[in-house]
Amino acid sequence: MKGKVVKLLMVFIMTFSIFTGFMNKNTYTQANASDNYLTNIKKKGTIVMGTAPDYPPYEFTKNEGGQAKVMGADIELAKQIAKNMGVKLKIKSMSFDSLLVALQTGKVDMVIAGLTRTPERAKSVDFTIPYYNGGQSLLINSNDSSIKSYKDLANQPVGVQTGSTQYNLVKKQVKNPSIKGMESVNDLVLALKTNKVKAVAVESATGEAYAANTQGIKAIDAKFNTAKAQNVVAFHKGATSLVNAANKTIKASNESHEFVDKFIPTASKEMGTSAKKQKISVWQQMYNYKDYFIKGTEYTILISIIGTILGLIVGILLALMRLSKNKFFHAIAVAYIEFIRGTPLMVQIMFVYFGLGTIVNVPALTSGIIAVFINSGAYVAEIIRSGIESIDDGQSEAARSLGFSNHQTMQIVVLPQAIKNILPALGNEFVSLIKESSIVSIIGVTDLIYQLRIVQADTYQGVVPIFIVMVIYFILTFGISRLLGLFERRLRHE
Repeated sequence: MKGKVVKLLMVFIMTFSIFTGFMNKNTYTQANASDNYLTNIKKKGTIVMGTAPDYPPYEFTKNEGGQAKVMGADIELAKQIAKNMGVKLKIKSMSFDSLLVALQTGKVDMVIAGLTRTPERAKSVDFTIPYYNGGQSLLINSNDSSIKSYKDLANQPVGVQTGSTQYNLVKKQVKNPSIKGMESVNDLVLALKTNKVKAVAVESATGEAYAANTQGIKAIDAKFNTAKAQNVVAFHKGATSLVNAANKTIKASNESHEFVDKFIPTASKEMGTSAKKQKISVWQQMYNYKDYFIKGTEYTILISIIGTILGLIVGILLALMRLSKNKFFHAIAVAYIEFIRGTPLMVQIMFVYFGLGTIVNVPALTSGIIAVFINSGAYVAEIIRSGIESIDDGQSEAARSLGFSNHQTMQIVVLPQAIKNILPALGNEFVSLIKESSIVSIIGVTDLIYQLRIVQADTYQGVVPIFIVMVIYFILTFGISRLLGLFERRLRHE
C-alpha cells in the first residue's frame, strides 16, 4: 500500500509540474510573439507595484489617521510612471525575497524596491535603465570603533537582507563572514542592537535613515570594491512595452535630477521618527498605533476561525476516507495527509499564492485561508481517525444489531463519542492554528505579524512591538484554551 501511495504522489507532482510548465511556456511564447503588456495595463486602468516597505527613504510606511500609508522616493517614481502610462497605481506590500516571484507569477506588474540588476535576476525578469546610483553603508553600534570598512568584518557575523545586493557583496568580498540573512531590515537592526551581528550592510540612504532615527547605532561607508549600486525597476520577462514606457519616465527624471533633488529629500522629511524625537514615551507611541494591532488581531482571528471550520470539515472527510474499505479513497486520503504533514506550512502558503497563481489569480487573504485549512485538515484527520478507532467495536456491533445502517452507526453512535475523546486534541490544534497563521504575512496578508512589521518600520522600535504582539497572541490562545476547557468539562457531565 505504501508503494501505491508513493506512486500516486509522484503522478500528482509530475502532472502538476507538466501542466504548470506548459502554462508558463505558453505564456512566454505568447509574450514573445506579441507584447501586449502595456495595452493590457491601459485596458485594466491600474498598474500593480510590488514593494517591501521597510527600506527608508525608498519605501516605508507612515501612520496617517490610523491607516498605514506606503510612502517613499520609489513610490513617487512609481506614481510618475503610472501617470505617464495613463493608469492608476496600486501598491502591494510583501517580503523582499518574494517580490520577483510575485512578478513572475503575475501577482504584481512591476517591482520597485531599491532593487539592483544582477545577471541572475536578468534571466527571470526584465529591467529598466537605472533611476538612482546609491552607495553602500554599514550600520554598526555607536560605541564600536573597530569597524572601519567591510575588511574589518572578516570572521564576524554580518546581517544582510535575504536576496539583496548587499548579501552578495558580503558573501564575495568579506573574508569568511558568518552571514545572518533576514527578510526585514528592522529585524537586522534589532539583531545589531542586541549584539547578534557585528554590522548590517545596507544602501547608504537607508543606512542614514536608520542611524538618524535609531538610538545607539551609526552608519559608515562600507567601502566595498564595486561601483555604486544602480537601482532599477523590474518587469515581467518579455514586457518590453512596459520597460520602454518606464524608461521614458526614468530618463526624464534622470535629466532633471528629480529622484535625487526632490523624491529622496521629500521622503526623508516624511519618514516616521523615533519616540525620543517626538518627545513622547515609547508606550504612548505604541498607543498611537493601537488601530494597527486591532486590525491585525481581527485578521488573525478571521483566518483562524475560517481555517478551523473548513479544516474540521476536510479532516472529517479525510478521516472517513482513510478508514474506508475503498482502496482508492483510502489511498487518496493517505497521500494527502502524508504529503501535507511532510511539508512546511510556509511552503504551502507560497505554493498556493505563487504556484497556483500561474493558473488562477488567488488573492493573498484567500490564499492564506486556503493554505491554512488545507494544512489543518491533514492534522485534524489524524486526530479524528484516532478518536474513531478508540471507540470499542462492540459499540458499532450493538448499533447494527438494533438495525442501524453503517452511516447511522457512524453519525449517531461513533462520532459523538469520538468527539468527546478528541476534544482536547482539537482544542490544541485550534490554538496552534492561531499561532501558525502568522506565516501568512509573508504574502502580504495584514495579520498581526504584518502589522508588527509596519509599526517597527514606522517607529524604529524593535522590541516593544514584539512584546505587544506576544501579549495579544497569549490573550487569544489562553482565552480559547479556557473556553475549550469549560466546554470539555460540560461534556463530561452529560
